[in-house]
Amino acid sequence: MPMPNTAIEAVARRRFLVSRWPWRAVGYLLTTGPVTIAASVPILLLGLPWAILIRRVAAWDDPSFVQLALLLLGGAMLFAVFGPLVAMPVAAVERRRLPIVDTRPVRSGHRPVPAGDVLRWLRTRYTEAATWRELCYTVLLTGAVPVWYGAVLILMVLIGVSVASPFLVHDHAPISLGLGEVSTVGEALPYALFGAALMFAVPYLLALLAGSHAAVARLLLAGPDDTRLRAELIEVSRSRARLVDAFEAERHRIERDLHDGAQQRLVSLTLQLGLARVDLPDDSPARQAVTAAHEQAKMLMAELRELIHGIRPQTLTEVGLPGALRELADQAPIPVTVRVDLSGRPPPGVELVAYFVAAEALTNVFKHSEAVAATLTVSAAAAKSGDVRPAKPGPGPAAAEFGHGPASKPGHGPHAEPSHGPAAALGDVLVVEVLDDGRGGADPARGTGLTGLADRVAVADGRMFLSSPPGGPTLIRVEIPCRPNDRSA
Repeated sequence: MPMPNTAIEAVARRRFLVSRWPWRAVGYLLTTGPVTIAASVPILLLGLPWAILIRRVAAWDDPSFVQLALLLLGGAMLFAVFGPLVAMPVAAVERRRLPIVDTRPVRSGHRPVPAGDVLRWLRTRYTEAATWRELCYTVLLTGAVPVWYGAVLILMVLIGVSVASPFLVHDHAPISLGLGEVSTVGEALPYALFGAALMFAVPYLLALLAGSHAAVARLLLAGPDDTRLRAELIEVSRSRARLVDAFEAERHRIERDLHDGAQQRLVSLTLQLGLARVDLPDDSPARQAVTAAHEQAKMLMAELRELIHGIRPQTLTEVGLPGALRELADQAPIPVTVRVDLSGRPPPGVELVAYFVAAEALTNVFKHSEAVAATLTVSAAAAKSGDVRPAKPGPGPAAAEFGHGPASKPGHGPHAEPSHGPAAALGDVLVVEVLDDGRGGADPARGTGLTGLADRVAVADGRMFLSSPPGGPTLIRVEIPCRPNDRSA
């Protein structure tokens, strides 16, 4: 049987009386008094205009309705302006006390506000429903709780007096026990027995009182319970990760089948058509038909290669991400410098996402930016958020550079080898940055492919940042987690 989380749940357990819950309930009730007294002073001061209003209405000595209206509105304005400032610290203290009788996590319902911006803090707090719920709780704490606790205290006093009544009777003087009067020990004995029986119910009564108070506090002071939503989001993330893995496996199977099956048969067919063309006379109609079929077969083979490359580039599988990015730089219509700063090879799925991100980002550069040069940087970083910083031109101390076109430096061209400096260790996040010197002003709303790029990154639990002021430069930064997600159900 699971452990109880609240005092009310503990009351239903057999071992309640020998557990810690009765003492926790007593501790909660005892600490309520100082908090109530501290909160009552400012609340009573804020309610002073209403107290004067009630007194004048009760006396009804021909009061002025204008004065009554002013008192009513003045009290309301005082509560609206200063009430939240009283309620918020009281609520913070109450949330700290709540775990005494309710071990479930509790958090504030307020939205976070940047430190130092007082006006924004006030605007946010005074427009939040959580603030006004806290004010309602503070009013209940200073108004209803004393009555509530007082009634229970009177009941406990009556029980205690009933138990002690045989010892309090003296010289036949009558003693009032609430339900009656006794003047002899014989008359007091039934009350004493009844009070002794009720003594065993006192811990339950105190636990119910503390538990009900805590339930009201949680209802008004705690933020929304996102435990269930968090669990559902985790399951959605796991399901998405499993679907991505299954899709990647299926895509790899299709690529392998096309490469090892259809492409090989098409190559064989092309060779046979070429040999058949050689054996036929030059001026024969059959040679012309075979020649046309041979050309179509070669075109089909080229299209099939492009299709296979679009599914998964063979270079990426064989030599990894640096080689595949070098191939992208070779095919670019403008000079592209590629820097790779990795000490190990990322997981296959991360490599594939990084490659397609780089390919699509460079395609956007070629089509829309009017850039004359671009830089593609791939590096590893720790799993922490940070500001987007433009990549610095020129080779880094531990970078492998690949250039393209006239902008290439000697020794750093498309076929340059990676430098042998100390490479950064493969971290938790693979960072891909594409920087161009184009006209800038990139906007996902204008349909430049950035939305699709962000969607591809999101599938891998990554993030994409865009910096593209008018006039350039444009920087696309993508962070892809390298650690595999939990795929377990």
